[in-house]
Amino acid sequence: MIPKFGMFLGNMIDVSKIKYMKSVFLLISLTFMLTSFSAMAQTEEIVGSLKSANAEKVASHFDDFIDMKLLEKDEIKNMGKSQATILLKKFFTDNRIQGFEKISERAIGTTRYMTGKLLNPEKGYNITIMFKQKETEYQIVTIRIN
Repeated sequence: MIPKFGMFLGNMIDVSKIKYMKSVFLLISLTFMLTSFSAMAQTEEIVGSLKSANAEKVASHFDDFIDMKLLEKDEIKNMGKSQATILLKKFFTDNRIQGFEKISERAIGTTRYMTGKLLNPEKGYNITIMFKQKETEYQIVTIRIN
């Protein structure tokens, strides 16, 4: 009789471990999904800002310091948010940016990348944006336009 009770107790422990692991896995999955939806909403907001050619709205998602490379100029690293905003607005105005087409987006850990094309009456410009997670939201840390 003791071996049967021992097997029953052993099975109960295994079942409770499985239920516990399922709960932990479900919690981790939900957390990941909510974080993904938040990041997607932020990038879609930036896409909307680019489509409306609103440099100030794009700049509202800048980190405190960003790296920026515009056309045939040297890359400027650790540029302040206000200086980067002015530079992006000038680029949009000088090049008559009218819209944006998103080409791709991907995530690697807490870093996200988005590529697309800034549209103007002529040929347009390729743009790559890198985001990093800072606290609860993603912020733009690099913009490259060529």
